[in-house]
Amino acid sequence: MRSHSVTKGVERAPHRSLFKAMGFSDEELNQPLIGVVNAKNEIVPGHIYLDKIAEAVKTGIRLKGGTPIEFPAIGVCDGISMGHIGMKYSLASRELIADSIEAMAMAHGFDALVMIPNCDKIVPAMLMAAGRVNIPTILVSGGPMLAGKVNNVSVSLSNVFEAVGSVKAGKMTEDELLQFENKACPSCGSCSGMFTANSMNCLTEVLGMGLPGNGTIPAVYAERIRLAKKAGMTIMDLLEKDIRPRDIMTQKAFDNALTVDMALGCSTNSMLHLPAIAHEVGIELDLELANVISARTPNLCKLSPAGPDHIEDLYAAGGVSAVMKELSKKNLLHLDIPTVTGNDVEGNIKNAVNLNPNVIRPVEKPYSETGGIAVLKGNLAPNGCVVKRSAVAPEMLKHQGPAKVFESEEEVIEAILGGKVNKGEVLVIRYEGPKGGPGMREMLAPTSALAGMGLDKDVALITDGRFSGATRGASIGHVSPEAAEGGTIALVKEGDIISIDINKGTIYLDVSEEELAERKQLWKAPEAKIKTGYLARYAKLVTSASTGAVLKV
Repeated sequence: MRSHSVTKGVERAPHRSLFKAMGFSDEELNQPLIGVVNAKNEIVPGHIYLDKIAEAVKTGIRLKGGTPIEFPAIGVCDGISMGHIGMKYSLASRELIADSIEAMAMAHGFDALVMIPNCDKIVPAMLMAAGRVNIPTILVSGGPMLAGKVNNVSVSLSNVFEAVGSVKAGKMTEDELLQFENKACPSCGSCSGMFTANSMNCLTEVLGMGLPGNGTIPAVYAERIRLAKKAGMTIMDLLEKDIRPRDIMTQKAFDNALTVDMALGCSTNSMLHLPAIAHEVGIELDLELANVISARTPNLCKLSPAGPDHIEDLYAAGGVSAVMKELSKKNLLHLDIPTVTGNDVEGNIKNAVNLNPNVIRPVEKPYSETGGIAVLKGNLAPNGCVVKRSAVAPEMLKHQGPAKVFESEEEVIEAILGGKVNKGEVLVIRYEGPKGGPGMREMLAPTSALAGMGLDKDVALITDGRFSGATRGASIGHVSPEAAEGGTIALVKEGDIISIDINKGTIYLDVSEEELAERKQLWKAPEAKIKTGYLARYAKLVTSASTGAVLKV
């Protein structure tokens, strides 16, 4: 075992002495050492209770003869960091988390790992670390928050952001806004819609790195604690059989993840994280594959913000396994690949039942014959950009209008809430990419402000930054190359006509190639906004601003 490098032999007496300083007994040191990576903190609603999950995991490990040893991981709350400089650190934190887990796992000789994430960047970061370290590993998340209720209607955090726009538009009072503020987030857990955190927790299950139920069992249910205990026991089986992340996260597993992603209508950020995870196991996912899979995969779910249902409704309908069972009816999944359960995919879903066809559409009667995410290309985004097609109103699937250009998120929010945006326009938000931001901020506030003011069916947004998984409307993000690299988005002028056709997968700036070449000659890269600190180092590490593995370090 790897842990023998720190526990066995005369030469390791000093090491054992240090373990004994922490109270470890000889009996514990003679058992496999299992690292328990706990992202618990008191600033993220999805993480504040992860100490309970960790205790359950450790119970499971001890039941099967292992010695659990807990260590921490950081986590950023995307909601709290939204709309100010804090969001510049969100995506960057993904790399910090993956690097720190690698350092801890390699430095201390753990035999296996159980990782406990829940929110947006923590889940992909842990999957990246799992692929990089490649020792037996399982993930068990903290689970989703319950939806809130306002006037007997289910609501989530995204509704609070939209309510702000409604107040500014005079459609809602501040007292009504307070109702949303007080009731939209009624419990701990990852925010209750199919936003980035829940998207990645569901896809962890599909990749085979989490147990069935990982993505959907609500945070406050006792079943979540039982799942955590089972994860602790399962890691001992994985260790005994020497089943490692790279045995599980294969090309076929990523094909499955992209397929279920399209069926669920996951966050556009999955198109950012899946390629980064794949990169860590030596697999390159390109956007063309995403479009190929989207073209053949029906969209079966419309979960918030695309529709009225929330993750708790998906759970009650049979969860991710039921979605996979529906897809398997049309042979859209690889069923013969391994998972952490010890069974293949077919074994995991054989008893799954779709308990609510209103939440999970039967595969014969989907919302659409194509997937919930679309990748667009054209002269405005030669390397691609991404939109959550399932959350776009039918009238905005094809849109043409004049550009209104902004150099930051703050500028566009001020314009929207100040009533300076007109129907038919295309708002271009640039210099928000990985290098240009730096940090590739996620922008829920602008899209929510538009929705709250009733403009989400009349105005499109385009950015080289990101839009939130909670976003709805024609919000197109991850435009590549980004403005800071001299991409076409840097060359857009006020009033230029932009044409978008989501069904055809195209996005064009209606300017001649000759004119674009002339503008390129005159363009000068702006000075770096952040000159010192982690964000400056982060920006230097970014070698590609493509929508794929944004950070190929």
